[in-house]
Amino acid sequence: MKVPKNVWDGLEAVRVSGKTNMLIVSDVIRCAQMLGYPETAQWIQDHRSEYWEGVFQGFVAST
Repeated sequence: MKVPKNVWDGLEAVRVSGKTNMLIVSDVIRCAQMLGYPETAQWIQDHRSEYWEGVFQGFVAST
């Protein structure tokens, strides 16, 4: 799933932090906000089906 680079950065920051399971969407959103990635949190809220696609198939930063 291609996502904007700034969104990918936030998703990756949440993932490597180990603070939440990426399947718990509300926690991922909250963690992204706490880590300083509000655009990632907003993208997840606005693109829920794309988020799930990326969780299971992988995310790629668009250039």
